[in-house]
Amino acid sequence: MRWMFTPFLRTFDFSGRSRRLEFWMFFLLTFVALAGCVFWAMQIFIKIGREGDTGQAVSVAAAYLDAPMAALGIFLLVTFIPTIAVQVRRFHDQNLTGALVLLNLIPSIGGLIVLVFMCLPGTPGDNRYGPDPRAA
Repeated sequence: MRWMFTPFLRTFDFSGRSRRLEFWMFFLLTFVALAGCVFWAMQIFIKIGREGDTGQAVSVAAAYLDAPMAALGIFLLVTFIPTIAVQVRRFHDQNLTGALVLLNLIPSIGGLIVLVFMCLPGTPGDNRYGPDPRAA
């Protein structure tokens, strides 16, 4: 459980190395939270569908959508920097520069390229970015 929250504790720490476990547990936490917000919004859409297409139902539902969309926005703002930081540390674990995080900006394939890098194991032993996190 501590691996899920370690990136929050190291929010502005762009140095050092992070294990795959830390990255993937944080990814799982963010995925579950985002899925919860989407589920919450979908429940509102289902309610709209059951009540029919009346002007009043749509305006009431739009007001109800403010809460899940606000929660989603706040969550994305809170997790943006820790996500970038943990990706940088994962690249460091592979003895690569953290600037490779900028691959995320390539439309369509950039995120997939970074995802593949996040799956690769780190270099065993010490590297230029610090000691092996698995040894600690």
